[in-house]
Amino acid sequence: MFYISTGSSFDDVTNSLYQKGIILNRNSFVWVAEFMKYNSNIKPGRYQLKVGLNNKQLVTILRRGEQVSVQLTFNNIRLRNELAGIIAKQIEADSASLAAIFEDKELHKKYGFDKETFFTMFIPNTYEFKWNTNTQQFVERMATEYKTFWNEDRKAKAKKLKLGQSEVSILAAIVQKETAKSDEKPIVSGVYHNRIKKGMKLEADPTLIYAIGDFTIRRVLNKYKEVESPYNTYLHKGLPPGPICLPEISSLDAVLNREDHEYIFFCAKEDFSGYHNFASTYAQHKVNARKFHKAMNAAKIYR
Repeated sequence: MFYISTGSSFDDVTNSLYQKGIILNRNSFVWVAEFMKYNSNIKPGRYQLKVGLNNKQLVTILRRGEQVSVQLTFNNIRLRNELAGIIAKQIEADSASLAAIFEDKELHKKYGFDKETFFTMFIPNTYEFKWNTNTQQFVERMATEYKTFWNEDRKAKAKKLKLGQSEVSILAAIVQKETAKSDEKPIVSGVYHNRIKKGMKLEADPTLIYAIGDFTIRRVLNKYKEVESPYNTYLHKGLPPGPICLPEISSLDAVLNREDHEYIFFCAKEDFSGYHNFASTYAQHKVNARKFHKAMNAAKIYR
């Protein structure tokens, strides 16, 4: 792969080609490039150059801008700076300019968000991009993908649940951090819907870990529940102000297609399978919780 940055001059391209050993004779390349008027027609991008190209073939590819697209992927993102860093590794936009968009109130307003909810516009997936995509182009594309995701069917389901699109994303982020099992996500989603309907606090451990900022915590202790933060759903009723991670499509759809049941509580299974025991009464929940706490103690997991 050969990369030409935005703003590169003909000399920049020639020097880079020579330094990388792609051309062996600088003068002959320059002669062909000038003859084909490439020296005044530089196109930035990501180019796949095969062994054995002659100067004419090489110049033709570069002059036409026949770059290879990037399959840009992001998932399992918790923090805004993480997203900026991962995107910057895949396209030309730099991490600083990408990070700055999360502080730009005018930009948030333009797309219908606030500072906390703007993060929900970026839906984890794999997207095809040109490598020389800048920050503005990236954001515009993500806004388009967001609108595509929120089709009429999904909007109708959100409305039926009396949730806004950002609220769906905020709840989906909690569901995602509660379980990595896609088949269990609609059940977990149903638990939180039941708590909301009953006017209960969400009391979601992942929001507490996010509020503390220590993502190595494996065991949530009672003392953590006192931390003052709008993301502490043990203290504050309702949804937190923003997502605690970027929810994947499976998590978003789990909220929109939550399973109807009577469960109010759930606790990780004592076999550490990643699945949960669910309960509709606090008495049964305490039984499940004791099993899990005993397993945690046996495994010497104290925090």
